[in-house]
Amino acid sequence: MKTAVSALPTRTSVAPLLVPALLACYVIWGSTYLAIRFALQGFPPFFQMASRFLVAGGLLIGWVLWRDGVAGLPTRRQWLHALVIGGLMLGGGMGLIAQAEVHISSGLIATFVAVVPMMVSAWGLLFGKRPTGLELAGMGVGLIGVIMLAHGSGVAAKPEGVALVAASTACWSLGSVLSTNKFPLAPGVAGFASEMLCGGVLLMALAVATREQPPAWPLMPVPTLAWLYLVVFGSVVAFCAYMYLLAHASAAVATSYAFVNPVIALLLGVAIGAERVATWEWTATGVVLAGVVLIFLGKRAVGRGKT
Repeated sequence: MKTAVSALPTRTSVAPLLVPALLACYVIWGSTYLAIRFALQGFPPFFQMASRFLVAGGLLIGWVLWRDGVAGLPTRRQWLHALVIGGLMLGGGMGLIAQAEVHISSGLIATFVAVVPMMVSAWGLLFGKRPTGLELAGMGVGLIGVIMLAHGSGVAAKPEGVALVAASTACWSLGSVLSTNKFPLAPGVAGFASEMLCGGVLLMALAVATREQPPAWPLMPVPTLAWLYLVVFGSVVAFCAYMYLLAHASAAVATSYAFVNPVIALLLGVAIGAERVATWEWTATGVVLAGVVLIFLGKRAVGRGKT
């Protein structure tokens, strides 16, 4: 999903929108978990995600057509790639996240999702990418954190929620690996848009297959506003901010949201969603994030060795 970075910023030049873009990724993506929970009050899980990505993908592909015309659209092969990646990352990844939020609080789910970098490193073994010592240490520490989290009072009694989150992170991380190794998407906005549209179609098929009912009319204000927030901010603004970071910052800076989002999600869940997070679960979150830091340090060391 990540596009190539054309040029890295020098130490003396800082992109003017770097801080706003970082804050957008931190705050918006950290808050989407709570928004999903509120949207579930009126939108069933698969239908919620399907409609979100179909509308957002339609807006983005419309912008591509306005800017570049038909020439800016993905090729037939890139659309097929988008079907695979969108099916895994959005159909499996986000669709199952929405299902899991029926059982587990939004903040704890965000912490579980933080293990995606660890799973990406594990999937990389299938493509001959041996993890560094730091990455292996990070995977071990992260696994300890997940085990601690799974034994917390907010999760232990809900095995179905844990299973859904585990399947979600497996789908998302596998899609991340395949998008960089086997099924590259179209560059830029067109790639994100095609992934959203293909993922949205598959999610709508799941909504129909599971006989989910569309929200009743008139729409309730809170879930509708939450859904609009997910479309406009979670799927359009944040993705555009992320693309800006990829083009104007290092990969470490662009992906630093992985450290921040779980904390923001937990804080918002407690402050706004009246969710309860025990001391044990805060501790487990710290252990998981420590594992993520070790993995990023390992990847950064490899990147420096290649320069």
